[in-house]
Amino acid sequence: MPQMMPMEWMTLYITFLMTFLTFNIMNYFTQSPNTVTTKNTSTINVNKMNWKW
Repeated sequence: MPQMMPMEWMTLYITFLMTFLTFNIMNYFTQSPNTVTTKNTSTINVNKMNWKW
C-alpha cells in the first residue's frame, strides 16, 4: 500500500470525501422540521429568582 501512486491516493481521498459529504447532506435535508402552531404567543411565563450571595 505505501507504493501507491499519489494520483490513486487522491482519488481514494476524493471518493471517501464525496461519500461522507453526500451522507451528511442527505441526513441534513431528510429531517422534517417540527411545525408547532400556537395561538397564545403573547403570554410568557417568567420566573424571577433573587439570588443572595
